[in-house]
Amino acid sequence: MKEKKYDIEERLIDFAVEIIFFVESLPNTKSASHLGGQVLRSGTSPSLNYGEAKSAESKSDFLHKMKVCLKELRESFNCLRIMHRAKIYKSEQQVKELISECNELISIFVKSIETASKPKTTS
Repeated sequence: MKEKKYDIEERLIDFAVEIIFFVESLPNTKSASHLGGQVLRSGTSPSLNYGEAKSAESKSDFLHKMKVCLKELRESFNCLRIMHRAKIYKSEQQVKELISECNELISIFVKSIETASKPKTTS
């Protein structure tokens, strides 16, 4: 992966693209096809759902959509870890980088959801 970006939307799009490249490189086996399809759906979903979160109609709508992003990232993280342990990949470096980026994105979403969930204080 390239240099880290601080724009979360761009990072999510880059992550989705890297997931697509990863899945396209997988071997032609039943397990790779099954898990590849799973990680393709869950790994591309956060960028699409984040776009919806940015257009949320309320705070609760925003939080719900952010939590959907987090859920999909956690699913991707576990799927990638399964694939890594089962050696379902062509490039170990590629799967390790995806796991690392996914973990960082999870941390960002956990913190963002915590921050957005806090009641507003008036000064």
